[in-house]
Amino acid sequence: MKVTEKDVVYVADLANLELTDQERTRMLRDLNSILEYIDRLNELDTANVPPMAQVSDRYGVDQSKQGSERFAYASREDVHQGLRKSLPHDVALENAPDSDGMFFKVPKVIER
Repeated sequence: MKVTEKDVVYVADLANLELTDQERTRMLRDLNSILEYIDRLNELDTANVPPMAQVSDRYGVDQSKQGSERFAYASREDVHQGLRKSLPHDVALENAPDSDGMFFKVPKVIER
């Protein structure tokens, strides 16, 4: 599947980006290059390759362990820390540049 200039313009519009002609051309080339590389990867026979949860052993993992045991260091016990009191409402709004007394007021960022 090839990306067309129409696709680039459509996605740029969705992202609210204003691209120059040169940027659109470069984006078109880059996106198609990525898709071509994915097509090349899809040609590889991966039938005998086991699925992996991690792709790197760079964190000093014990090489003698297998499977998920190798990454046990990355997990921790799920300990409930208890609820903390939140800021009082008036204190939270105290330094707000703009509020209506109940909520922060922020500028509108969606133009459409």
